[in-house]
Amino acid sequence: MKKLTLAICGSVLGALLAACTTAAPPKASLDGEVFYLQRIALPPSATLSVSLQDVSLMDAPAVTLASQNGPVKGQVPLAFHLAYDPAQIKPGHRYAVSARIELDGKLLFINTEHHGVQLDGSDVQPLRIKVDAVR
Repeated sequence: MKKLTLAICGSVLGALLAACTTAAPPKASLDGEVFYLQRIALPPSATLSVSLQDVSLMDAPAVTLASQNGPVKGQVPLAFHLAYDPAQIKPGHRYAVSARIELDGKLLFINTEHHGVQLDGSDVQPLRIKVDAVR
């Protein structure tokens, strides 16, 4: 009876260990900083939004693969980290990073140039995203 109990406990433990070691989806990431050229300080309540998007389809909204949104921490350059699942990357598609700074829901700065990324390991990091003031 003891051997049977040990065998059952061993198989249950093995199943539990297998469940615990199931790998999380692999992650890749892009790191960078957002900056602007104006010599002005951001208000402490400003927010930064940075996103990685699939911009392949011209007549459809971009699909967001990763984003970072939150209060601005300090002054420019503002660091960002975008973690994404490489399994979502499709051959032949185009990807870009966009950034914006808002204050109380009002847009202050946004990138006006396309910042395409390859997502094949060849992207120079940290990325530098320049945003321009909105008038």
